[in-house]
Amino acid sequence: MRAMAVIMKRSGDSTPGPRRSARVAVLAVLAALALLAAGCTGGGHTASQTGPGAGGKSAAASRAANAPQVEITPTNGAAGADPSAGIAVTVTKGTLKNVIVRTSGDPVSGTLSPGGRAWHSLWALDVSQAYTVTATASGSGGTVTATSTFRTLTPSQTFTTEILQGYHQAYGVGQPIILYFSQKITDRAAVERALQVTTSTPVIGSWYWDDSCGMAPTCAYFRPRDYWPSGTTVSFTGHLNGVRGAPGVYGDHTLTQTFSIGPSLIAIGNTATHRTQIYYNGKLLYNWPISSGRPGDDTPDGSYLSIEKENPVQMTGPGYSISVPYSVRFTWSGDYYHDAYWSVGQQGFENVSHGCINLSPADAAIYYNMAVPGDPITIVGSPKAGTWDNGWTQWFLSWPQYLQGSALHLAVQAGPDGSTFVNPASLPPSTATAPLQTSPANNSAA
Repeated sequence: MRAMAVIMKRSGDSTPGPRRSARVAVLAVLAALALLAAGCTGGGHTASQTGPGAGGKSAAASRAANAPQVEITPTNGAAGADPSAGIAVTVTKGTLKNVIVRTSGDPVSGTLSPGGRAWHSLWALDVSQAYTVTATASGSGGTVTATSTFRTLTPSQTFTTEILQGYHQAYGVGQPIILYFSQKITDRAAVERALQVTTSTPVIGSWYWDDSCGMAPTCAYFRPRDYWPSGTTVSFTGHLNGVRGAPGVYGDHTLTQTFSIGPSLIAIGNTATHRTQIYYNGKLLYNWPISSGRPGDDTPDGSYLSIEKENPVQMTGPGYSISVPYSVRFTWSGDYYHDAYWSVGQQGFENVSHGCINLSPADAAIYYNMAVPGDPITIVGSPKAGTWDNGWTQWFLSWPQYLQGSALHLAVQAGPDGSTFVNPASLPPSTATAPLQTSPANNSAA
């Protein structure tokens, strides 16, 4: 090719006569030598022509073949995606570097697998909501960005959830988190996984499901293994939007609440000795005379919790209707610690009430002013057993029994960073002692 170029360059030479002929001859010889050289190196020449091109094509092809492959679920354009399945992003031939989810609904967070090849949203997605997911992955074949825009389904039925606790209210050391569901929950494991508890002090607890609570089609309770540490701040988040609670029934909101645990106030009422002990922050503060339920109206045994208080309460029954001061309720059937000015003479000696714990006016006022919902009240010495769900009876159950009420049969470890489900067998044994740190065993038996 160089010889050809020379010839072409000289084609317009105007040198006359023999000098031109000689020069042409010389050029012809040079051209022939150049062609011969080209012919001798033809294999190498071919390589030099196709080698770099082929090498470039091979590198590009290699990069294309090794480019990360990103898959996003739900796929782009999906309508009616199942929100309970969340978002999944996977990559082959590379690792994920970034996943961004844009939505006008609840913010979406997720977790990246070890090795960076998979990402999944942490909670369910909102129902009836649009999402755009952008995922970037890199590998030896370069960097790839994939996008999926989709919309979640609009369910034909939804369930709502209410929490008993009030915002920044204080409760006793026995108070469970109580949830009321507007529909019967059958996919309990899925709902339980969506319930998060954050505590200022590390706490071990468990969820318990109850269809006979009488307050809603389904109730769920979170109870610590032992009584709450005094002064604990508790925050609850139910990531329930998009969670399937039953076939065709989804949650449509996220539920949050924050409350606190106050001082430890524990009452032990003994129907046989006719006395009640009142412990405050672990110390015996009072030892008062009482009168409990008379024979036939016996106050039932069990570790209850104070539910509410009112001053006064109008109490009505066979042959009586009376306004009763300083009344603290602990069963739905109407058992109270209350002022019974009419039975002061029998208090400490005889059981004459219709099932309540009768106190003197002064003692009743002291207890009433100290009590908040969730204070433990344990009744012992009665010939009558307590009845499950007659009041907040979560402390009737031992820890192993309570775990059986969890849909996952797992314990919950809660702390300042949230909660995780753990195998109960992996937990250290409890060192709490009854009745001040936990409820007595078999406490509801007669």
